[in-house]
Amino acid sequence: MAEAAYSAACKEVVTILKTAEDAGPEDLLRADGYIFCAPENLAAIAGIMKDFYDRSYYPVLGHIEGHPYAQMVCAGSDGHNAARQTARVAHGWRLKQVQPPLIICTFAQKTEEILAEKSIPEEQLIRCRDLGAAMGAGLSMGVF
Repeated sequence: MAEAAYSAACKEVVTILKTAEDAGPEDLLRADGYIFCAPENLAAIAGIMKDFYDRSYYPVLGHIEGHPYAQMVCAGSDGHNAARQTARVAHGWRLKQVQPPLIICTFAQKTEEILAEKSIPEEQLIRCRDLGAAMGAGLSMGVF
C-alpha cells in the first residue's frame, strides 16, 4: 500500500518512503506533507506505528501545523479505530486532513488467515496510487 502511494507521489514531488521504525521527528520536520500508512492490529494501530507517534509527537509539536496529511490503514475487517487513532495524533499536531482515511480490509478472520502473509489486490492498490498521486499533485500545485 505504502509503496503504491509512494510510486505515484514520486511523479509529482520529491518523495521519501520510510518505515515507522526508521522514521522519526526529523523526517516530519523536513517534509511538506505526509501519508501515514499503518496496519491495524486488534482494533488499533500496530505497535511500531504507535512507537513512531510516541517518539515523534512532542519533538515536532508546534512545528508542523497546517501540513497536509492523508492516511491508509490495512485492516482485517474494520480499521476505523486505527484511523481514528492516527486522526487524533494529526489533530494534536494541527495537521490538515486532505482526504478521508483509505481503509483496506483483508477480511482475514481465522487464525491461519490472520497470521498468513497478505497481498493487496490490484484494484485496492490502484486506490493507494490514486491517493499518492493526489497528495503529490496537491503539494506540487500548492493546493494544500
